[in-house]
Amino acid sequence: MAQPPNQLSTRDVFKGRLLFLSIALLLPLLIVATRSAYVQGLLRAVLIQIEHLGVWGPIAFIATYNFATILFIPGSVLTLGGGVLFGLWWGSVYVLIAATLGATFAFLIGRYLSRDRVVKYMEAHPKFKALDRAVSKEGLKIVFLTRLCPLLPFNLLNYALGITQVSLKDYILGSFGMIPGTVMYVYSGSLVGDIATIGSATASTNPQAETVKWLINIISFTAAVGVTFFLSRIARKALDETV
Repeated sequence: MAQPPNQLSTRDVFKGRLLFLSIALLLPLLIVATRSAYVQGLLRAVLIQIEHLGVWGPIAFIATYNFATILFIPGSVLTLGGGVLFGLWWGSVYVLIAATLGATFAFLIGRYLSRDRVVKYMEAHPKFKALDRAVSKEGLKIVFLTRLCPLLPFNLLNYALGITQVSLKDYILGSFGMIPGTVMYVYSGSLVGDIATIGSATASTNPQAETVKWLINIISFTAAVGVTFFLSRIARKALDETV
């Protein structure tokens, strides 16, 4: 027997809220788990194995980076490891390729698994629909600014941007904003020189490494201010259009 339309609608709303609550509870747990000492140690062990793969090392490194990105595993250890394994130049190239590919995979997963639900939600909320439309118009700038800030949650942003109207082209081009932060992280890794100490409290420090950290913090803060200002302006403009 077919159910009344209003009852079916109520059930759909309940399912949607249950799904949102599940994600809201599981996502923080997943992020915390991936930052654990065990996971970081596992990544270092993988890097040690990659070090002995010879010409296959870069391919294994890129594949590992992609896998980690999709699973919300922070890429800082792998990025630093790229500097240790391949040096500044090739380490930066491999990390940028790996990070861009991994981010694109996550973006597409977010788009094709969640976008339809978001569209249905926005049909009943014109203000969110207008904001989504405004974000799509400035997609390249938004992605570039968020990528310029290494302190923003890289893995979470991949999926979050996937459920917006930002085009794949703007997303990929905007991802080049990762270049400054990536180069500095890789350079910092090349100064460490030992995979076993990456991300650990025993990692050696020197004036050059400290300078790199300060530069990363300055770029991150500047980009964060720019992102906040830019998104606020977009949101204000979108809301004015719905009035």
